[in-house]
This record gives sequence, structure tokens and C-alpha cells, in this order.
Amino acid sequence: MTHVTIYTNQATAFTGFSCEGHVGYADAGEDIVCAGISTLVINTINAVEQLTATTILADADQDTGTIHVNFPSGCEAQAKLLVDAMILGLQGIQTNYGKKFLTLDFKEV
Repeated sequence: MTHVTIYTNQATAFTGFSCEGHVGYADAGEDIVCAGISTLVINTINAVEQLTATTILADADQDTGTIHVNFPSGCEAQAKLLVDAMILGLQGIQTNYGKKFLTLDFKEV
């Protein structure tokens, strides 16, 4: 199962997100749920880095399927829109495939 946590501050602004675990929907290389989640998360990281002024710190461990992202200076409007789009896509995957494969949580930090 993959677990995605979206971190916000008290003002509900995004401060980062994490994605942990392997989905297990199908064998490696055949797992469409994992591919969808990975595409959304990695594309969001790349888009925030290349298309916005938001500073992003990211680290990943491919063996464990873990990605941690932090917005140390806050998340400006364009980056927020990109993260909102990622969340929308993840919610769609969760609706279609179930919480058995993807959990999505929001945590105030």
C-alpha cells in the first residue's frame, strides 16, 4: 500500500508532502496504480521546481518507495495549484482502486 501525507500549517497552506510504500496492485512493471501515483507525485515535484518560484527540497529512496518533499519558504500560488492538481489525481486513484492500495491523509504541522 502507498501512503501519501499532505502537510499544511495552521493557515492550511502546504508545507510539503510525503509518499511512502509500494502499492502491490500488480507485479513490478505491471502495476498501473503504482505508475499513476508515481507519475502524479514526480510530475508535481518537477513542475513545482521548473515552473514556479517556490523553493522545494526533495529526497527519495527508490528501494522503499519513499519521497519526502518540503517547501521551506512556503508554497506560492502556482505551486499550490500544482499540489491541488496532484491531490485531485490521487483522490481519483483512491476512489477507483480503494484505500487498500492508496491512503491519502492531511496533517497540520
